[in-house]
Amino acid sequence: MRLISENVVTLENGSPVLFGGKSKETGKVVFPYPEGAERNRYDKVTLKSVGELWSYTVQRFPPKNPPYLGPTKPDEFQPFAVGYVALEGEVIVETRIATSDLSTLKVGQAMQLTTLPFADDEDGTPLHTYAFEPV
Repeated sequence: MRLISENVVTLENGSPVLFGGKSKETGKVVFPYPEGAERNRYDKVTLKSVGELWSYTVQRFPPKNPPYLGPTKPDEFQPFAVGYVALEGEVIVETRIATSDLSTLKVGQAMQLTTLPFADDEDGTPLHTYAFEPV
């Protein structure tokens, strides 16, 4: 499986792992792990893989602008959930929510880290991104 960015998510023993940054000055955790010069102010940390659904919405029509790379034709588009998952004591992560039944989502429910196909690269290889799914 090819992942969208090894600085955001990787696989360890077949399971996805998210990376954040912990401020060297304040100890505050951020997501994603900063890039560029900002990175020097943070230590790379592994984030929890379980959390609680903090908030969500359902995207019911194709987004019109990048970075969305999925189907844009209404007859090919499938609604999907996006939201925030609170990783207790760490940070709140913006994420796709992996579920086949959008009606079952509830704020406060337990969520676990997973991956989802995101797009195909220039060679046609599927790229995966991180997501959370109901436990």
